[in-house]
Amino acid sequence: MQRLSLSQSLSQKLSPQQIQFIKLLQVPTAELESRIEEEMEENPALEEGVDEPVEVAEENEIADDGIEQVDNKEDEINVDDYLRDDDISGYKMQGDGENVEDRDMPLATSSTLTEQLFSQLGYLKLDDRQSLIGKQLIGSIESDGYIRRDIDAILNDLAFSQNVETSHDELEEILLKIQEFDPPGIAARNLRECLLLQLARIEHNPNTKLAIRILDECFVEFTKKHYQKIIKKLDLEDEEDLKPAIEIIIRLNPKPGGTTSGMVKTQYIIPDFILSSRDGKIDIALNSRNAPELRVSPAYSEMFSAYAKSDKKDKKLKETVSFVKQKLDAARWFIDAIRQRQQTLLRTMNAIVEYQYKYFLSGDESKLRPMILKDISEKISMDISTVSRVANSKAVQTEFGTFMLKYFFSEGISTESGEDVSSREVKNELKKMIDDEDKNKPLSDDKLEKLLNEKGYNIARRTVAKYREQLDIPVARLRKEL
Repeated sequence: MQRLSLSQSLSQKLSPQQIQFIKLLQVPTAELESRIEEEMEENPALEEGVDEPVEVAEENEIADDGIEQVDNKEDEINVDDYLRDDDISGYKMQGDGENVEDRDMPLATSSTLTEQLFSQLGYLKLDDRQSLIGKQLIGSIESDGYIRRDIDAILNDLAFSQNVETSHDELEEILLKIQEFDPPGIAARNLRECLLLQLARIEHNPNTKLAIRILDECFVEFTKKHYQKIIKKLDLEDEEDLKPAIEIIIRLNPKPGGTTSGMVKTQYIIPDFILSSRDGKIDIALNSRNAPELRVSPAYSEMFSAYAKSDKKDKKLKETVSFVKQKLDAARWFIDAIRQRQQTLLRTMNAIVEYQYKYFLSGDESKLRPMILKDISEKISMDISTVSRVANSKAVQTEFGTFMLKYFFSEGISTESGEDVSSREVKNELKKMIDDEDKNKPLSDDKLEKLLNEKGYNIARRTVAKYREQLDIPVARLRKEL
């Protein structure tokens, strides 16, 4: 038996304006122009131009609430006599449902690795059937240049999708031809085959022949840098015999796909802020592309005013008024969201500069203070999620380089004197120790911990290992050189 019951719940919902502001806030500068163009195409009531400009706070003159209020009273026209609330559909932002953070920034056009390999395939004297097999193999190459898909799976793909029956031997024969394409090592099925393909193109001498033997007979030992085992297995006298061959191998490219410009998406960082210092004072400027001049179309406003003086009983007129008002409201919301975006960016950047003032004056990483998102959110009285959106998608151009804002955030490590230093400073010290170590006897994490402790950093071994991994530095055994 079903029972009816009443319950109360409290929930928070974002308004369309808030959603619009959040989405615009995380859009990088490189995409903002195209985003504005999309909005103008979608909404004819929005256009470029200056209409009673409202001052936008710049540099250190930022409003306390971080949100600029725009007075639109003169533009508002009372249409309550015309319209019911349900006549106006909610404004839907162009691109709703799309995760802006997952969208790629605009890239320069260039040929991909696949296109280059297809081009090289055309130089082989293959019939139509073999050409289909070759294209299937090229299509199976991953971004790093390897074919990891099983041969049986590729055979099945050809049979079901291309209606081409072939054999392992024929597939292998065409694959071997593709492996002769540039870049060297392409279409390998594993690292060992990739390196051997590259060695095959090098002029053979005793050292390259030994390098091939190492990969053929001692690949596992080579990957683990067990050099003494290799010497014993290949019946060599000492490490001096092994060293030239090892040097040849380590100069090879383990990811041939990455050498082709078409395979790697080159992200060009366009700074949102430009910092300059003069006489000990830091000036903060917002990239002009973040401050477009937008206005509500005067033609649409005049059209709306004209409709207000017309017959209010006309049903079609009421529908037209509903449409026009919706577009006018949407245009104002968008302009307000752009201005709020500018204010929030400036407030956040000002807070970061104030917090890391000594660093921005000198560019010395040792001057970086420990700083987390909460520090900035409390300073500007905004939610941590807002600061996170700014830090993760925005960049600043300084006199000593261009950096993403998240670069300046780091946890703190205590020292013997009781002070907190940035984890970035500790990482720099760790990297310097590893760079200066004796590569014949690399420093273990335990030894690195002791050395850092001696320098006054209270750090545990597990933290040393974590920072080493974040710096993409392998363990001591794999850093050993002959």
